Amino acid sequence: MTWRVRRVVTGHDANGKAVVLKDEISGNVTSRRPGQQGCVIWTTNVSPADNTDETDRSAAQTGTTSPNGTVFRIVRYEPGVTPRMHRSDSIDYAVVLEGAITMQLDNGVEVTLNAGDTLVQRGTIHNWTNKGSVPCVVAFVLIDAKPVEIGGKRLDAVN
Repeated sequence: MTWRVRRVVTGHDANGKAVVLKDEISGNVTSRRPGQQGCVIWTTNVSPADNTDETDRSAAQTGTTSPNGTVFRIVRYEPGVTPRMHRSDSIDYAVVLEGAITMQLDNGVEVTLNAGDTLVQRGTIHNWTNKGSVPCVVAFVLIDAKPVEIGGKRLDAVN
């Protein structure tokens, strides 16, 4: 069964009045590994963002991040999701919407986040595991950032 994510996008009419441009079930749900499904809600490719561009930015080709921009993604993790250690050149804001998820860092530290918890991920290598018995849903906003540099060594993205 495909996961269903409702997306509402606003804009303006010719007179400058607010309108709903889209109210739909997102059609771009994908999976990057077993036990995970994600959906890009919107992206930007410039900062500050251009709110007059009516292009459907959910369809923009992007990886984990968008150079000079942002990615707003909703992800569902099933119990026992296949692990994937990764790092992005971004600052990520995460909000757990349902369930619980454990963030694992490359030094072995684990932090469990529950519904309502938030996280600021600052270019660290990490993995998401769902050790519970119900799916976990997380909303992510990923903002392009310079690669982390520690002691003169650049820590590039790892997908």
